[in-house]
Amino acid sequence: MSVVLHISDTHFGTEQPRVVEALVALAAQQRPDVVVLSGDITQRARPAQFRAAKAFVDRLGAPVVAVPGNHDIALFDLWARLTRPYARYARAFGSDLEPVHAAPDLLVVAVNTTRAWRHKHGEVSAEQIARVASLLTAASAQQLRVVVVHQPAAVTRAEDHVNLLRGHHAALRAWSAAGADLVLGGHIHLPYTLAQHGLARRLWVVQAGTAVSSRIRLEAPNSVNILRWGEASGARDDPARTGSEAGGSCLIEQWDFARHEHAFVRTAVTAVDPERA
Repeated sequence: MSVVLHISDTHFGTEQPRVVEALVALAAQQRPDVVVLSGDITQRARPAQFRAAKAFVDRLGAPVVAVPGNHDIALFDLWARLTRPYARYARAFGSDLEPVHAAPDLLVVAVNTTRAWRHKHGEVSAEQIARVASLLTAASAQQLRVVVVHQPAAVTRAEDHVNLLRGHHAALRAWSAAGADLVLGGHIHLPYTLAQHGLARRLWVVQAGTAVSSRIRLEAPNSVNILRWGEASGARDDPARTGSEAGGSCLIEQWDFARHEHAFVRTAVTAVDPERA
């Protein structure tokens, strides 16, 4: 079984130390195989904020697949924004802005949806859509196929439509047809799992809240997701299922920070069954 810890919008510079420690403890308990960090790692893209963020993810005990968010490009240093927008990010998290993680039962493909000339909104290009689709098409049936973006590819509330990823319709159509199972994102600090209908095959958009920042929404505490893919996850959900059936189940768990317990606690579980030929 593969275990993925999905965190987003850490906004280092506004992090809460006790929430940071609680998330480190959760990672030590759950022992993820990979950590997905879907952008807005820092609050203002300052070197010290990137150093603090890197020190934090190094404590999580797993390889990290990260993408930059709009906050990870310097806002007020216009020269840096226009000439070297990702230099500070690259010093902490590497120069590959669209990393790929491949394991026998897991494929994670990252997409940089930020643009230096945009303050907030993200977009995905035709070239990026095609690159991701090509990788997905080559995936095996055993692999859970995950795409990572920053801005949401689907939203649940009308007021969040302005934050939708530009090009999301074309991306979801192409990635669904190519075999994507999940599209992970952040940006709006609101966790949810949303099934996408009317596509070539079933696909779910999975959003994470802000992991450790004080910039929480009133209706959403600090929150992360844990994804479990494989026989053990399906068997735990339904012990009567056979091995082959259980192998096709993915559990999407939402873990929220409970202030009275000083710990992350599981608050919701969504079981999805990705389609396989």
